[in-house]
Amino acid sequence: MKTIKHIFSAYGKWIWGILAPLGVWGVFAIAAVDAAFMGLPMDAIVAGYIYKDPHRFLLYVVLAAAGSAFGSIVIYIIGYTGGEVLLRKRLSPERFQKIHASFDKHEFLALMFPAMLPPPTPFKAVVLAAAAFEMNFGRFMLAIFAGRFFRFLILGVLTLKFGPQFVDFAVHIVAHRFRWVLLAALVGLAAWLILRRRRSAKRSAQKENAAGMENPRLRSEQNSSGN
Repeated sequence: MKTIKHIFSAYGKWIWGILAPLGVWGVFAIAAVDAAFMGLPMDAIVAGYIYKDPHRFLLYVVLAAAGSAFGSIVIYIIGYTGGEVLLRKRLSPERFQKIHASFDKHEFLALMFPAMLPPPTPFKAVVLAAAAFEMNFGRFMLAIFAGRFFRFLILGVLTLKFGPQFVDFAVHIVAHRFRWVLLAALVGLAAWLILRRRRSAKRSAQKENAAGMENPRLRSEQNSSGN
């Protein structure tokens, strides 16, 4: 156990040693590398930046989200040029069609929602799928930025309130209870979508009633029918 802790400690010092000369841009760089090539302990790194320099809290959140979106361009190019072939090889036809249908119906949310989730969410696979299904590049970048921004914003708030130790504890809980965390997130998303649709339907009904009352002909017809 001590050997494992020593390895992680040395790994963390190595990363911070590389990022130190980059200043605030280190967050952007490490997020881009994480999104494009290899998985890195992004939560711990962003939490470390925010904890050491809380006055730039929002700046670090924006840079981390932007770096994730920028780095995902590499996966987008791979997916756009040949990602569908890769997905068909790795997924069953039923699973492939299900994912394809999800992007057809809710393209933006299908990418933004996974971007909000911490590891071990297979986010790169979702990015690859979005590119393979030829998602608009602008919407692709915006969805990743929005999801990552929301994720790192919550991370930053928790870091400022409870310290980086709490973030490590939360990451550990998510890693070992990922199914329950994902289920809770899906329930929350479903509730938000239902509430959004109800509000939209209510607004549409109010607009129709207002338009009907403003139409003189319709008002006269209503008065005539009432008489």
